Amino acid sequence: MPSPPQFNSLLPIAAVERETGLGKDTLRVWERRYGFPTPERDEHGNRAYPNDQVQRLRNIKRLLDQGLRPGKVFAMNDAELNAHIGAAITSQAAPQRIPAHLSLHWSYLIEHRNTELRQILTRDLAKLGVNSFLERVVIPLNELIGMSWAAGDIQVFEEHLYTEMVTRVLRQGISAIQDQQTPSRPVVVLTTLPGESHGLGLLMAEATLSLQGAQCIALGTQTPLQDIVEAAKAHQADLVALSFSAYPGAKQIAQGVEALLSSLPASTGLWLGGSNPKLNHMRSERLRTFNDLNSIQEALEAWRLTPLN
Repeated sequence: MPSPPQFNSLLPIAAVERETGLGKDTLRVWERRYGFPTPERDEHGNRAYPNDQVQRLRNIKRLLDQGLRPGKVFAMNDAELNAHIGAAITSQAAPQRIPAHLSLHWSYLIEHRNTELRQILTRDLAKLGVNSFLERVVIPLNELIGMSWAAGDIQVFEEHLYTEMVTRVLRQGISAIQDQQTPSRPVVVLTTLPGESHGLGLLMAEATLSLQGAQCIALGTQTPLQDIVEAAKAHQADLVALSFSAYPGAKQIAQGVEALLSSLPASTGLWLGGSNPKLNHMRSERLRTFNDLNSIQEALEAWRLTPLN
């Protein structure tokens, strides 16, 4: 009897990006700098990654998100990676208290009741409005998702599903805002740098800016630097807003920021937001950094009061 067909355990680089949250450029840099991952090649000569390497990449990203240095993490074997992840989970072992008003959302997510999850998010947006929807629903759910993923309590596809659901609902809210008002200055180009594939924070910033009447030019994620510059010039942007997840290192952020500041028109400011602690070390007269949405509102009010604008 012939043996059953074997499951194809090789994933293309685009699939690895979706599964791990790591950008293609990041994977290639790690391959050169640390000798991992070590992809094979498919029939077309493109990079293809075995499942065990994809799992190791997930574990590496977990530890980097917790603040460990890349050089230390890449030196670990799989047993050491798992031990560090286990220790981090134990140190954060205080029971997760799911707010009562989000218990139904959480049940729908972990029970894979996609229609109900979308419906309750849509109802929340209609009832609360965009600002309260972000504060009372999206931000606390984001924190729960992040903690649960780090602890291994939810799978990557569940995190992706949640992100896609919230993205769809938020886009509806942003479209409604923009349809109901005439946008004014500042004109803001929003995007992420190449290798930064997380776009939910960017969408939350767009919602906040739109509520305050800013004209938002959303480019999506992972826009090449030159295209960011060209978009800013074409739309005569007052500001370029970039979102960062916890992963990128200080050097990577600094290189992208410096390249943009040297290429953008002198009148265009650069705003950086997200959970990455490295943002606090960025310094420039044309630069502002943000750790929460309320700070964006305050900065926008201050920008409009500046006589030079």
